[in-house]
Amino acid sequence: MHRSAPRLSRILACAAVPVMLVAAGCSSDSGDDKKSASSASQSATTKAPSVEPAKFAQLPDACTSIGAKTIKSLVPKTKNKGGTPGRASDTATRGSCSWNGLDDNGVKGSQYRWLDVGFTRFESDQSLGSGADRAAAEYTKQVAKAQATEGAEKVSATPTPGLGEQATTVTYGLAKTGEDFEYATVLARTGNVVVSLTYNGAGYAGAKTPAAADITKDAQKAAREAVASVGAEKAPGGAGTPSASPSAKPSGKATPKATDKATAKATVKAGATAKAPVKAKASGRS
Repeated sequence: MHRSAPRLSRILACAAVPVMLVAAGCSSDSGDDKKSASSASQSATTKAPSVEPAKFAQLPDACTSIGAKTIKSLVPKTKNKGGTPGRASDTATRGSCSWNGLDDNGVKGSQYRWLDVGFTRFESDQSLGSGADRAAAEYTKQVAKAQATEGAEKVSATPTPGLGEQATTVTYGLAKTGEDFEYATVLARTGNVVVSLTYNGAGYAGAKTPAAADITKDAQKAAREAVASVGAEKAPGGAGTPSASPSAKPSGKATPKATDKATAKATVKAGATAKAPVKAKASGRS
């Protein structure tokens, strides 16, 4: 009996060892689970940085983006004064318009002109980037495309300040239909919109080819109007013009009788004076 007691104690002590190890292992696993849950919670609460909102939500009407006086000056004898709109499946992101005309001077020859303008708008997208960045990429592509025009001669690309955030004028000569044409393409980016304007001209039947400097100057003039038209519809009261000031509200107070009499006399006198001009105006219209 005395020998069996120590033996029993040793058996119980050995049996307790794996239990403690198991408990320690469970304690360690529990800590790892808590850390994993905490990391998952932090990653869930951490949001991806949002892209900058697009500056412009719509495009101007391409055919009215350039003033009528400018069109008349740049494209004399144009057959389509209101412009010919281009086809677009989504007018909210793309729009274009063109004009052309032949100023026939008989034996002195003729002058031909062509003008077209196009707009491309980009939305901000979480996966694709901001509208401005996407427009900047498109602007770079269009500048490269203009410089790579097939058959172009004496190609030149010049930065053009004062037209949005970025602008370049690409000029070149191009021979077609048996005549020498001078081209100027102005590419500009304003916010999330890319503006592309091309102006070209040629002399027919012995008329001189227009000077490259004149074509470039006129193209940049039209491009300024086109770029300025982007976002102009936001202003109340029309294209970029402030709305008229509101009329003064009546105070609701009674007007003294003396003032009423004076006002009535003045009105009668004014009416009598205005009769003659009104009759003259009416007779002029008939």
